[in-house]
Amino acid sequence: MNGLHVARTGFMPFSPSSTGRLLFWIFNGCLLLIASLFLATDTSAQTSFELSPAFEAPASEDPAVEAPPPAASTPLRLNIGLEGASGAGDVSVAIQLVVVMTLLTLAPSMVILMTSFTRIVIVLGFVRTAIGVPSAPSNQIVVGLSLFLTMFLMGPVFNRVNTEALQPYLNKEMTSTQALDHATGPIKDFMLKQTRTRDLEFFLELGRFPPTKIADLPLRVVVPAFVISELQTAFQMGFLLFLPFLVIDFLVSSVLMALGMMMMPPSIVSLPFKLLLFVLVDGWHLVVKSLVNSFHV
Repeated sequence: MNGLHVARTGFMPFSPSSTGRLLFWIFNGCLLLIASLFLATDTSAQTSFELSPAFEAPASEDPAVEAPPPAASTPLRLNIGLEGASGAGDVSVAIQLVVVMTLLTLAPSMVILMTSFTRIVIVLGFVRTAIGVPSAPSNQIVVGLSLFLTMFLMGPVFNRVNTEALQPYLNKEMTSTQALDHATGPIKDFMLKQTRTRDLEFFLELGRFPPTKIADLPLRVVVPAFVISELQTAFQMGFLLFLPFLVIDFLVSSVLMALGMMMMPPSIVSLPFKLLLFVLVDGWHLVVKSLVNSFHV
């Protein structure tokens, strides 16, 4: 019955071997299609095409009619370029996209290590620890306040970057490489004003650099020196913040010892007094004011 059915219908059902061959040819066809698309799109940024005349005018049979002059021997050329006819040469679009994606990836690290964010967030963390409430304010509030204070302090620097680098680049007055060089200038000036000289000399010595002018210092020397200086300054401010709260802890511990209440944790008793002192002296205003004044902008 199966043989009669096959003979009447006119086709054979797919066997495992025929199915494998069909998938093999489909896979090869897809590979050829992808290869052809890749070869079609892999062209240079500036391409020249030669256009030759499609046909020549036939000779006229009438002797009174003059034949048209022969076409010029030089072929026509069509130039297509990304930079235009008279624009300055710039890196290709693919390289610009790679640079932009890299900067977006490194943006959090740049905000943390190349701005005032490091000192602010460390000092605010010390304030929270000195009071004795490690969860109030929360980490989101501390980081958010640090970020907005950073934007406030770095406002003049960002304005310089926008004026000297971003706007000329958008107006096509400079290339992307020149814009990047002009953008690093204001940020480097800000970091150098906050960096100690001995930290710069330390990293210059580690990198075996010759005597270098301050304006010619590379970023790979300025950034780590700036981070070390910021950590040093933040810990100094944190030490000064701990002193008044440490005095309160000593007083509370002495009073509890004198009363014979040795089993009472001093931190529980001293916490309300710390909060009261911090509120009475308007602590947050003093801390933020000290942080802003500590930057030489």
